[in-house]
Amino acid sequence: MAKYILFGSYCENALEKRTPYRQAHLEGLAKQKEEGILVTLGPTKDNTKVFGIYEADSQETVENLVKSDPYWQNGIWTEYEVKEWIQAF
Repeated sequence: MAKYILFGSYCENALEKRTPYRQAHLEGLAKQKEEGILVTLGPTKDNTKVFGIYEADSQETVENLVKSDPYWQNGIWTEYEVKEWIQAF
């Protein structure tokens, strides 16, 4: 399977605004991790950007996971970009 990276941005006051969606978001990520699709995902320390690494059949698969995430659907993530990644080391 190919590897993909996700870069994205959070809305302002994301820590506060994410509260109603956080549990569903974490449960979805845990399922992706369990299925072997999600390698890692998390925010930058200043909570303005999100970064993730996925192993998937296609970029479309990763984009569909992002689009179905409660953070995307409720405006916590405000933009994202997915790129195929070549792991050199």
